[in-house]
Amino acid sequence: MNWLHTAIATIEADYQRSADTHLIALPLPGFARHGIDLYLKDESTHPTGSLKHRLARSLFLYGLCNGWLHEGSTVVESSSGSTAVSEAYFARLLGLPFIAVMPRETSCEKIAQIEFYGGRCHLVDNPTAVYDEARALAAQTGGHYMDQFTYAERATDWRSSNNIAQSMFTQMARERFAVPRWVVVGAGTGGTSATIGRYVRYQRHATELCVADPVGSVFGAYHRSGDASVTGPGSRIEGIGRPRVEPSFIRTLVDRMIDVADVDSVAAMHYLTTLLGRKVGPSTGTNFVGMLELACEMRAKGERGSIVSLLCDAGERYLQSYFDAEWTHQHIGDYAPASARLQAQLADVD
Repeated sequence: MNWLHTAIATIEADYQRSADTHLIALPLPGFARHGIDLYLKDESTHPTGSLKHRLARSLFLYGLCNGWLHEGSTVVESSSGSTAVSEAYFARLLGLPFIAVMPRETSCEKIAQIEFYGGRCHLVDNPTAVYDEARALAAQTGGHYMDQFTYAERATDWRSSNNIAQSMFTQMARERFAVPRWVVVGAGTGGTSATIGRYVRYQRHATELCVADPVGSVFGAYHRSGDASVTGPGSRIEGIGRPRVEPSFIRTLVDRMIDVADVDSVAAMHYLTTLLGRKVGPSTGTNFVGMLELACEMRAKGERGSIVSLLCDAGERYLQSYFDAEWTHQHIGDYAPASARLQAQLADVD
């Protein structure tokens, strides 16, 4: 019990040292004149640089309090990169070995960060193989498979405890539309949408929840049909979208799904990079596309209100992929027409 108590205290002390993330008001005067304000909650400012820092902390505490993690346990996770970076951080904090099972195309910047925190990367060619590989490695090492895709929605206390939803609504309190009309997120595990959706209902807010889903992901089809057996090729936008329905994605909490083309995500990523004067990741671009679609609909209906989404991680993690012209042309395609459409859309608002 001494190791367990020390481990929990160590994580709680780390949390106490960490400040909350910022809420950025986007400078989009065309929408503001129509009474529509857009915000991004900047999750890139966590110690491990992404939204997944919150999830990793919750998963470690969940594993510890369930008796799944012990002194010397090897921690294994299946991930597209960001969760693995954050879990490697917490594993090092507790002195535990960590193995990340990830698709081979995961950005080299994320791989370097995992290794910086002392983790080991186990790369697989088939993205759908990450689950079985992670389970097998956990069994071989006598360790614990964290399984973010199953436990993300239940590891977080969605009622309070400064979860992302409570933080978001607290930071909106002094804005002109304090209760958002929409919250827009992507879904990888589905844990963030579950936390926000439950919190909104628990607090009896009028806010609706939208998931912006990249092409290739199955969440949109599952939301429409309710068929949990649906499969797909998976997403080319790292960190969101899945080739199968994950247990943590709770479709009944999601009011709206918006399908987003990859070229639109990348175009929006570059637009936000210029707008904010700093690089953002591609999943933030996906979120922004969803925000703009909803904002344009609100404007057309004469509705006023706020839309809040997430800046999921910084673009520096993708310098050799989504910010590299040759890589993008090969893997995503020509996003120039999408950029032109985006500029025209925003010019039309003005």
